[in-house]
Amino acid sequence: MRQECRLSIVTVNYNGLRFTCSMLDSITPVHESTEVIVVDNASVQDEASVIESLYPDVKVIRSKSNLGFAGGNNLGIKEASGKYVFLVNNDTEFSIDNIEHLIRRLEKNPSIAAVSPKICFFYGERAIQYAGYTPMSKMTLRNKAVGFGETDNGQYDKSNPTPYLHGAAMMVRRSAIDAVGMMPECYFLYYEELDWSLMFRRMGYSLWYEPECTIYHKESQTTGSNSTLRTYYITRNRLLFARRNVAFPFFPLTILYLMCIVAPKDITIHLFNKRSDLAKAVLKGIFDFIRL
Repeated sequence: MRQECRLSIVTVNYNGLRFTCSMLDSITPVHESTEVIVVDNASVQDEASVIESLYPDVKVIRSKSNLGFAGGNNLGIKEASGKYVFLVNNDTEFSIDNIEHLIRRLEKNPSIAAVSPKICFFYGERAIQYAGYTPMSKMTLRNKAVGFGETDNGQYDKSNPTPYLHGAAMMVRRSAIDAVGMMPECYFLYYEELDWSLMFRRMGYSLWYEPECTIYHKESQTTGSNSTLRTYYITRNRLLFARRNVAFPFFPLTILYLMCIVAPKDITIHLFNKRSDLAKAVLKGIFDFIRL
C-alpha cells in the first residue's frame, strides 16, 4: 500500500518532450510532500526514458498505447498517492509555490471537489484564457470561458464557484475521485473535463475558480488549433456529451441543433476557407457518433 503524500502533480506527455521539460523546469524544486508523475502516452520516440534520465525524482509511466487525455490522466491518478491531485497540461508553466493557493481553497471547504486556477496564454500579452465558466445552455450547449482574450488587469481576482473545471489545470480532492469515479475515457480528447465536472456536481460537490494561482498555457501545442484531429473530436464529442448529459425534452432538440445547424455551418466555413479536410472531419465526427 502506497504511503499518502500531500500533493501529486500529474501531467501527460505525447510527443511533447520539449514542453514537458519546460514545465518540469518551472516547478523545480518540489517539496518533500509532493510527488510528480509524468505519463508518456505512447509517444513515437521513447521520451519516457529521456525524462527519467533528466529528472530522476519524477515518476515516469510509459503507456504502450495512446489512451487519450482522460485515459492518460487516469493512469497517472491510479499511481498517485496524494491527498490532492493536480492534473495539469504539459504545455504549461507555473510556480510550485503558487499552487499552494489551490490546496488552501480545497481545505477551506470539504464540499469542494476540485478547483481550477486562473489560466493565461503563455505567449504575447499573456491574455486571460480562463477565469471560470458561464453556465451551459441546456439546448445549444453553448457557454463561455469568463475573461477569454482579455488583458489581465485583476478584474477576475475574486474566487468563486464555477460550473466547470478547465482541462488544462485542475486540482482534485482524492476522496472526491474515489466517490465519483475517474475521468470518463469515452471522449478520448475534448469534453471529458466538462463531463467530469457534471459528475462531481451531481454527487453534491461544488467546483471553484481560484485566481490566487495563475498558470500560463501554451495552447494547442499537441493537436494544433485547426487540425483535423481537433475538428473531428470536437464534432463527435459535443454530440456524445449531449447524449450523456442532456435530459428529455431538450436532448432531441440539442441533437437537431448540433447536426442541422452547427455542423452545416462549420462545414460551410471550412469549405469557404478551402479546408475540405476539416469539412470531412466534421462529417466523420457525425457519422462516428451515429455508429456509437
